[in-house]
Amino acid sequence: VLHEIKKVEKPWGHELLWARTDRYVGKILHVKKGERLSLQFHRIKDETMFVVTGKMLLILEDDGGTMQELTVGPGQAAHIKTGRKHRVIALEDTDICEVSTPELDDVVRLEDSYGRKS
Repeated sequence: VLHEIKKVEKPWGHELLWARTDRYVGKILHVKKGERLSLQFHRIKDETMFVVTGKMLLILEDDGGTMQELTVGPGQAAHIKTGRKHRVIALEDTDICEVSTPELDDVVRLEDSYGRKS
């Protein structure tokens, strides 16, 4: 059975929501070069990002609470544990395959370049 793919426009690009069940979610995030997602964390949601095309800078809190900057390119993946602060900045037009637990509204924004609130 074919599943409807939902496109959600974002100020930084768009998301294609291609899978959603009560156990997991699958999305493709298209982030335009020079754009950035919120500095954020999740109270419940656990996610992994896989870069399909492009290159991004992932700002990610490590086990000790220090913010690390990781350059992530095609074929590389990063796991973002629940509660970890993180942000994506596109160094090129970047397509990211994200799989996560299903809590789509679980976003605590700490800083946002587009004026959005949690």
